Amino acid sequence: MKALHKFIEKNIKPIFDEGGKLEKFYPVYDGLETFLFVPGHATNKGAHIRDGIDLKRTMITVVIALLPCLLFGMWNTGHWHYAAQGLMEGTGEGMMEKFMFGLMKVLPVVVVSYGVGLGIEFTFCVIKKHSIEEGFLVSGMLIPLCIPADTPLWMVAIATAFAVVFGKEVFGGTGMNILNPALTARAFLFFAYPTKMSGTDVWNADPTMLTSNPGNLAVGGVDAVSGATALGEAAENMPIDQFTSSFSIMDSFFGFIPGSIGETSALACLLGAAVLLYTGIGSWRIMLSMFVGGYAMGAIFNAFGNNTLMQIEPIHHLLIGGFMFGMVFMATDPVSAAQTATGKIIYGFFCGFFGIMIRVFNPAYPEGVMLAILFMNVMAPLIDHYVVQANIKRRLKRLKTVKA
Repeated sequence: MKALHKFIEKNIKPIFDEGGKLEKFYPVYDGLETFLFVPGHATNKGAHIRDGIDLKRTMITVVIALLPCLLFGMWNTGHWHYAAQGLMEGTGEGMMEKFMFGLMKVLPVVVVSYGVGLGIEFTFCVIKKHSIEEGFLVSGMLIPLCIPADTPLWMVAIATAFAVVFGKEVFGGTGMNILNPALTARAFLFFAYPTKMSGTDVWNADPTMLTSNPGNLAVGGVDAVSGATALGEAAENMPIDQFTSSFSIMDSFFGFIPGSIGETSALACLLGAAVLLYTGIGSWRIMLSMFVGGYAMGAIFNAFGNNTLMQIEPIHHLLIGGFMFGMVFMATDPVSAAQTATGKIIYGFFCGFFGIMIRVFNPAYPEGVMLAILFMNVMAPLIDHYVVQANIKRRLKRLKTVKA
């Protein structure tokens, strides 16, 4: 690696340096070099630096935490695709075939997300002549994971472009956005193309992509397995006994249910949470308080429930839909979340509380976590303001007491 670094410094960097042939593209070179190697310069101002990790390493750590969701999502995409054909319906059947199908289906979505997003990021950096901003390293992975596997690639491209331009760059770039970019892309898709984001047909990959018939099994129609998500079925007021047998707590925990690519497995989300908490990148206050808020709202509905969504056990509510994924990876976004310690607790609690509330009260859109987190993104600065003002009043009162 040292030899490679020396070669790049000697032979490639001069082309992009001041006076070089590609001088105006220096931000592109700088972004790629600092992605591969530790930056050769140190921070010389500001008192917030506490260790040697830079933003790229932080973002890469989050991407690593997302890998369990990505890998399981690939397998789950293949599983429900084959199950819809009446093939290999058992979770232990055709593991490799299911994963390879999911890989072929999901990988292009990831490539389009990163390609479009980073392309726009590089363009803005060249125009504004500043260093590349690394925030999209995470957003580029979050966007594919929070959408259905069968989302057309052109929609992924449009949503990604919208999220980068209108969700981040118009506010000044990384660190300045008021909304989570990945959720902005998800919201754009849902409101612009609702038929591609909801219903019973979008959660199983296109049946025409089935290129082989393992074991020469008899192929059933697409009605062999329901394509609706657990929340979709609950919104249709499926009897609670039938619901719990179709979408058991254990299946919901492990992720053996239809849904967006990376959101179905609570276990995979918890593995990612462990990485974020161990490295100190994720906020335990937000995660814990969101869990408590969601459980509290679920318990209230459960006590007075008269429909399927209200009768679902509180813990079951937290394991279905995008609640766990949103709790671990979306609500904890350090830019759009609350910044104060007390503010994080308030912010997280209401993310969970409103998430379950919207889910139950809005039958047209039973998954309320996205809207709840976006709403709390907007409210986060106000929460922090009142937390700070309360601290100021407490200290002034303490000062007056001392002087007296």
